[in-house]
Amino acid sequence: MKDIARDLGIAVITVSKVMRNKDDVSEVTRNRVLERVKELNYTPNLAARALVTGRSNLVGLVVPDLLHTFFAEIAKSLSNALLRKDYHLIVATSDEDPELEERTVNRLLGRKLDALIVASACTTSQMFKRIQDQGLPLVLIDRSFHGLNTNYVGADDEMIGALATKHLIEIGCKRIAHLRGPETSAGIGRLKGYLKTLAKHKMKPRPGYVFAPGTVDVHSTESGTDLTKRLLALNPRPDGIFTYNDPMAIGAIDAILDAGLRVPEDIAVVGSGNLYYDAKLRIPLSSIDQHTEQIGERAARLTLSLLESKTRPRNKVVIIQPELVVRASTDRTHANRRGLRG
Repeated sequence: MKDIARDLGIAVITVSKVMRNKDDVSEVTRNRVLERVKELNYTPNLAARALVTGRSNLVGLVVPDLLHTFFAEIAKSLSNALLRKDYHLIVATSDEDPELEERTVNRLLGRKLDALIVASACTTSQMFKRIQDQGLPLVLIDRSFHGLNTNYVGADDEMIGALATKHLIEIGCKRIAHLRGPETSAGIGRLKGYLKTLAKHKMKPRPGYVFAPGTVDVHSTESGTDLTKRLLALNPRPDGIFTYNDPMAIGAIDAILDAGLRVPEDIAVVGSGNLYYDAKLRIPLSSIDQHTEQIGERAARLTLSLLESKTRPRNKVVIIQPELVVRASTDRTHANRRGLRG
């Protein structure tokens, strides 16, 4: 940086600001510096910078799975928001395994992160209490822990279960099954919303109508198919299915169609997540929109506020309200009109 500053006749701090993407440098000067950086093939020594500043400008993100695009979409939104402030995201997955998650978190902490964001597969909060006690900025997303006072961003899971179940009741479903999630706040909350809404309408789940797979986000589509086959063997079989996430719903629809049944006429299906491809499926999927982009953006904003604060701020909880998006997998009115035309 000293060589570049001398060559261009500017201060070293100005070169440093350009390298850190600060906005208080003129475009002319910025372009001159970047051109000289390119000519010299110069790459800043981030480890050395971290020793001087005490900041690595790295934020860790641990999620159960990146094949499930719900978490991939959150990661993208997070990364974009953090990059605008020159923070870089390191992403790791736990494969829905609490032991692997703890090892992964410890490895990331060894890289001297400035902050950590986690969608946890754990059922206890001990690891996160320890992290908070060490003073590292921590934000949980999508999954929280009862009794743990920490920063959290996620959708209202009980409302997700309520919206999905109410919708199935309103389109005429009498026997509603639920392919539920893991023993995390998200899985528990959606189950609670499902049960409360059934009770509110003087209904209750029949024996065998609630299934919980061993893992959810890692093998969701396969779980949805396998569990739905078991539902179809029941007598009477369900006429509506609410699934914990959209990949499970896709697997459920595959099993229903393979059995020679119709969606939504015989069995209506609603998922959760409203993933970008839901409208493009062979039977477009009704889903509860958890607003993944908002989760990522709000988590990034909260993380940056923790990093920029000179004192430790009070923990903040951000609950995002979900919305029902109706498509062909539950649109019985449109399906009936199509049947009449046929």
